[in-house]
Amino acid sequence: MHRVDIMSDRPNPTGVCSVSQPSEIVVRAITQDGAFRVITALTTQTVQGVVSAQQVTGATAQRLGELVTGAILVREAMAPTLRLQVIAKDTAGRGSLVADAHPDGSTRGLVTLRGGETEIEVAGGSLIQVMRSLRNGAIQQGVVEVPEGGGISQGLMAYMQESEQVVTMVSVATLLDEHGVGRSGGVLVQLLPEVERGPLMVMTERLREFEELGAVLANEEVTADKLLDELLYGMPFTRLEESALRYACQCSQVRVVTALATLPRSDIEEMVSDGEMLDINCDYCGKAYQVPPAALQALLTPS
Repeated sequence: MHRVDIMSDRPNPTGVCSVSQPSEIVVRAITQDGAFRVITALTTQTVQGVVSAQQVTGATAQRLGELVTGAILVREAMAPTLRLQVIAKDTAGRGSLVADAHPDGSTRGLVTLRGGETEIEVAGGSLIQVMRSLRNGAIQQGVVEVPEGGGISQGLMAYMQESEQVVTMVSVATLLDEHGVGRSGGVLVQLLPEVERGPLMVMTERLREFEELGAVLANEEVTADKLLDELLYGMPFTRLEESALRYACQCSQVRVVTALATLPRSDIEEMVSDGEMLDINCDYCGKAYQVPPAALQALLTPS
């Protein structure tokens, strides 16, 4: 039988393929003086699902968790109703990480390793590419380099500053334990035009405590709302809304056939002539699909 790997990346009208964990949330708020917009998220279960599906450990699992969390925060900040993908490329060319965040709260990830490599790091000089799917089907994207001495948090801050022209502080962290991903979460703070010097000085000092977010997340009682309360302690704010988060893949049988339809006609004819069942695995979640020769033949018939 044929075996083909397909990376699913198109909208799926038929729903997600995997069973998701209980929902986590991302919370949006604004200070009452109009100085800061704040987004917080605890993403532990979502990241656990992504890391488990990709079967990665160590530094690669940490960086993937941070990228997934960062993608969720940036999507919520830029366009909560649109899909956002973030790609991080290893400086040494060992591979790349992908985080794919959807407006329904489902998020998935992908690790691509090259030439027998076993680990990916994202550090100064790595490239961060952010792609946003617009309602008209177009893709808006930007690419930045991670600052020297920085990581995913600093790379996303550079993107928000250079591509979106918004002064933004981003801090994401994924903690590992003996079982894999123990805790994961992040915060995002944007300076709004109404900010004054006094509140800015207070927030600057407060954010120093969140630069090393891992220490904050180590407290097992921390939630998205508690992150918000700690970050804005003493600052009156309005909690705007929350959105559910979960790990889930967007692949489906329909999407598999749709992806096959984009192959050259000669490739499809060759698969049809073999007369064998085609085995296809989703790169994101590993789910196996089978496409019978009759379905392949249908792709060769003009509609």
